[in-house]
Amino acid sequence: MKKALFCLVITYSLVIVSCKKPESFDYRGIKNIRVSNWGSDSSRVSLDLVYFNPNKYGVNLKNVNADVSINQVPIGHVVLDTSMHIPAAAEFTVPASMNLNLKSLFKSSINLLLNNDVTIGAKGTTKVGKGGIFVTIPFSYEGKQKLNLF
Repeated sequence: MKKALFCLVITYSLVIVSCKKPESFDYRGIKNIRVSNWGSDSSRVSLDLVYFNPNKYGVNLKNVNADVSINQVPIGHVVLDTSMHIPAAAEFTVPASMNLNLKSLFKSSINLLLNNDVTIGAKGTTKVGKGGIFVTIPFSYEGKQKLNLF
């Protein structure tokens, strides 16, 4: 009995020690930008976000919730409420879509027309996990992106 209890405690301790919080994903870029449902106040934008999973193990992505900005002007909110498997130490794409607030975008439109480089920002949370146990990981990104409008 003591031997079985000892083995159980050792096994449980090893499992607790080996489980660490997943590292956040590294942003790599945007591709396949598509605009639909043009309107006077908002338009629907779909795109693929490219990330890299630095973890040495695969994880499941359950939810993404983020505010997006261009040149520090809020332009929309992204919600991805689907499950997908992210392979270990690999690049992957996440399909995203949002309603683009055109009034906010027009505030920085002169800067967009004069400069191909814009600062894109995203701040939010994502739920990732493995084996049915999910944790919420905050993320924040801000970086330059080339936009070829013309």
